[in-house]
Amino acid sequence: MAGHSHAKNIMHRKAAQGAKKAQAFGKLIREITVSAKQGLPDPAMNPRLRAAVKAALTANMTRDTIDRAIKRAAAAGQGEDFQEVRYEGYGPYGVAVIVEALTDNRNRTAGDIRSAFAKAGGALGETNSVSFQFERKGVIWFPGLADQAEAMLEAAIEAGALDVESDEEGHEVTCAPEDFFAVRDALEARFGTPESARIEWVPTVRIDLDEEKAREILKLLDRLDESDDVQNVYANFEVSEDVSQRLSA
Repeated sequence: MAGHSHAKNIMHRKAAQGAKKAQAFGKLIREITVSAKQGLPDPAMNPRLRAAVKAALTANMTRDTIDRAIKRAAAAGQGEDFQEVRYEGYGPYGVAVIVEALTDNRNRTAGDIRSAFAKAGGALGETNSVSFQFERKGVIWFPGLADQAEAMLEAAIEAGALDVESDEEGHEVTCAPEDFFAVRDALEARFGTPESARIEWVPTVRIDLDEEKAREILKLLDRLDESDDVQNVYANFEVSEDVSQRLSA
């Protein structure tokens, strides 16, 4: 499981956590809040907020809930003051892990994340201790559309994407971070709303793991995801396609 397959496995893992709807909505609202506070409270004029709103709608959050979150963020002095924080460390077997969080209490969040790493036999490191093994890319995922591979490739290249990987499950488009919003909007206009679209940490150095070791890593990632403060978790491991299917089962 390399590159796009790794990303899909993480998506499958997150999809299996669908029962945690309230927690997922809470994380989406945090992103909406921060996006609205950092820029204009109008999605049409704020690309990050527009992305957050689209992610919330894809997760079936109601428009009223989204609008209330934007209004609270736009009102001076209203709501929590969230800070963006990135944590880096190593899990078992030398797997590099990056954690992105939005928190109103850095001490609490750092303690929770340090504890999760320690319980997994890993260790939290300093900023930039593992990020050199990743690069920032826009990643846009369209499930299905099996008969649209050529059209997707042509449209993505025309929009400025770096690469497209297609298989029977769908299409993953990658692009430079600065081109993300233009590429996403161009593809959405032609193929509809993608299932996932965000700027991610994509590993440039990967570690091959067997099923047993991968399950240990996934336990760490799940434990990190359980924190309300954690928004995204990335790791630089890969497994074979059949192991990926067993892990996703």
